[in-house]
Amino acid sequence: MEEILTSLATYGYVVLFLYSFGGGMVAIIAAGVLSYKGVMDLETSIVVAATANFIGDAVLSSIGRYNRETMMPYIKKHRRKLALSHILMKKYGDKIIIIKKFIYGLKTLIPIAVGLTKYPLIKFNIINFIAAIIWAISLGYGSYYAGEYFTKIFHMLEDKPYIAPAILIFLIFLIWLYFQKATKKQNG
Repeated sequence: MEEILTSLATYGYVVLFLYSFGGGMVAIIAAGVLSYKGVMDLETSIVVAATANFIGDAVLSSIGRYNRETMMPYIKKHRRKLALSHILMKKYGDKIIIIKKFIYGLKTLIPIAVGLTKYPLIKFNIINFIAAIIWAISLGYGSYYAGEYFTKIFHMLEDKPYIAPAILIFLIFLIWLYFQKATKKQNG
């Protein structure tokens, strides 16, 4: 355990940046808990995670906008999920840009959907910047203040290592089930 904490103190911010670039919910939560334990600095972690998360979404929306033809073969399988993203954007408007930060699976799809539509990139980037700050602050401070609780869970998982994979598989199944239902073809 001490080895892991030492390496996280050394490389934690780099890992946090890279992981947050692609989503990073687990990374900012881990950084909050490690800040609670005194291994990382909470404010620095929040700034690093928010910056990386903002840049990651800005890059995805720009790729969708300016490299559409190159991207199409990769997103062909996800047409229904992209259609769901469009529907969510129409239904919830700009709020979905903030909401999607907290929903696994939508984090990648919404910026790509924005890039593929005529939604103004400047407007998206402004809202995305604010959303990244809200996301990083809420998860960073939330996990910091729940640090003792997370530490107890970690110790329980050390004693019963079979629980974590079971929970992970269950969560992945729930996410898969949601997307299957939300993107199912309507007969009629």
